Amino acid sequence: MTRVWRWLADRWVMGVALLVLGYLSLPIMVVAGLSFNRPSSRLSYDFDEFTLDNWRNPCATSDMCDAVVRSVQIGFIATVVATVVGTLMAFALVRHRFRGRSGINLLIFLPMATPELVMGTSLLALFVSAGVPQGFWTVVIAHVMFCVSFVVVTVKARLAGMDRRLEEAAMDLYASEWQTFRLVTLPLVLPGIVAAALLAFSLSFDDFIITNFNAGTTVTFPMYVWGAAQRGIPPQVNVIGTAMFVIALLLVGVSSLRGRRARRARIMSAVRPNGPS
Repeated sequence: MTRVWRWLADRWVMGVALLVLGYLSLPIMVVAGLSFNRPSSRLSYDFDEFTLDNWRNPCATSDMCDAVVRSVQIGFIATVVATVVGTLMAFALVRHRFRGRSGINLLIFLPMATPELVMGTSLLALFVSAGVPQGFWTVVIAHVMFCVSFVVVTVKARLAGMDRRLEEAAMDLYASEWQTFRLVTLPLVLPGIVAAALLAFSLSFDDFIITNFNAGTTVTFPMYVWGAAQRGIPPQVNVIGTAMFVIALLLVGVSSLRGRRARRARIMSAVRPNGPS
């Protein structure tokens, strides 16, 4: 009995963590299950009959697929711009000292702390006063604006935890600044950049409030779901949601696996004997 209590005491934290993760994953599992459902009516969300037709024909309505493609396009453009700008800002804030640095660090957190309703209305007022018509590009600008902050924070955390002595050692071995950045700094920071890019894309693809204020006649996937909810959401929406989750999970898994293999290769190369001289 004592051994059982000791086993539980050593693993209760892991058990609680698994319960919390299971609770957080429950809505995702429901969506995945409903993607195989043939509902009795468009307004019914009960599991009625198992079917693969939803996956065989995910574009049952052309409007939904057009909205998905538009969301992917906006998310891709916003992610590329926000990742480039945010990474450069993170390097400047971590590696350099200049006047106004503390104020910029504070301003970086404002888009993250500002309610989306306030940001959406503020951007709408800005575009209207500037005479910019609402549409595809105003949504891209709005998404870049709030995605940059998340990229800066993520890349800054990676840079802050990086050992500068590795770069100094490379330059002591007669590597130029560009070679040091390309062969040492960038590979070390790359996992943080990739994580920031994935976070920015998910935030852009998922956004509704800011997009709704600045989209004009442009319809993204979240806006399509919101509009379809009034007359019945098609089951193919669950297919798109499940597919996006699986793709994100695969990307994270592949990135983690590559990082683990790279660390294992470095450890093996460090402990491998050089052999007889």
